[in-house]
Amino acid sequence: MEEIIFLVEESTEGGYVAKALSASIVTEADTVEELREMVKDAVHCHFEDAENSPKMIRLHFVKDEVFAA
Repeated sequence: MEEIIFLVEESTEGGYVAKALSASIVTEADTVEELREMVKDAVHCHFEDAENSPKMIRLHFVKDEVFAA
């Protein structure tokens, strides 16, 4: 696997939640810097075999904006 992509959203409780699109990996953190480390750790734990581990991690930040019509 060359790359794994995470969808990152702001949590309703504060902080961020990251969900992998191609694997069952979810993690959360209070800051973006902490989230990067948590995502790296979660990916390394999920892919124990270094051969199958992705070479790159992409964080795709999504922010919903809701307003009255």
